[in-house]
Amino acid sequence: MSLFKEFKKTSRHLSRQQRHEHREGAPILHAEKLNMRYENGAALEGVSFSLQEGERVAIVGPNGAGKSTLLKIIAGVEKQSSGEIQIFGHAPAGHICIAYVPQRSQVDWTFPVTVADIAMMGRAGHLGLFRNPKSHDWDVVHHALDVVKLDHLAKRQIDQLSGGQQQRMFIARALAQEAELMLMDEPMTGLDIPSQDNIFGILDELREENVTLLISLHDLKMASERFDKVMLLNKHLLAIGPAEDALRPENLIAAYGGNLQLIPTEDGMLPIGDTSCCDGEHEH
Repeated sequence: MSLFKEFKKTSRHLSRQQRHEHREGAPILHAEKLNMRYENGAALEGVSFSLQEGERVAIVGPNGAGKSTLLKIIAGVEKQSSGEIQIFGHAPAGHICIAYVPQRSQVDWTFPVTVADIAMMGRAGHLGLFRNPKSHDWDVVHHALDVVKLDHLAKRQIDQLSGGQQQRMFIARALAQEAELMLMDEPMTGLDIPSQDNIFGILDELREENVTLLISLHDLKMASERFDKVMLLNKHLLAIGPAEDALRPENLIAAYGGNLQLIPTEDGMLPIGDTSCCDGEHEH
């Protein structure tokens, strides 16, 4: 029995009335002509694509390409200027099957909460407003932490975790949520190779259980080797498909500019292009 199957075995008590009904045959995620504009300009322009259940897709592109913005729109954190997002054939509102993991730089790690507190946040959609967790909910949380090998740190403050432990904590929150679509924004940034491998081991378990993964990255080599599909984004959707198709030279030049270089780093191959010097991916 896989780790995720074992987890699901302990999590059969669901608040079905709080779930938005899934339309049979609809893709888990469909985006149609998404546009997003900020005061300083466009972040996304006319982005359309669909994902099927169980796919693992990497979003790559230069800084400021709209990767973070796209994930926030899908998660419901931000509202697009125009266009449509559907989850299983319906608007994202009302779904508790979407888990969003922001960039670690956007998290206030000094906030006084424990690892178990963060994981319990994943149960909010099942509990409803103003309801305290029951023993079953704590069982689910502790099993989720056990799956990601953090149960022994359940009472530890989050600012005392390493980068890899922080990412595994957020995956535990998604497990406790029983998410079917997981969105992760630059989860591998700053992690050493063993920590990355630990996270991919957990993500492999999720994929075996048909959980759909949409993850933004800077590392093209990792995207091509570890993912089913690659989405190449620079405000416009330039390509989506298997890496050998999406990362063709003409597509990379369109995304990164004519001076594209691949620089070997400890994290893999980092693409450097005309636009990658621009700061502010957290805004777009």
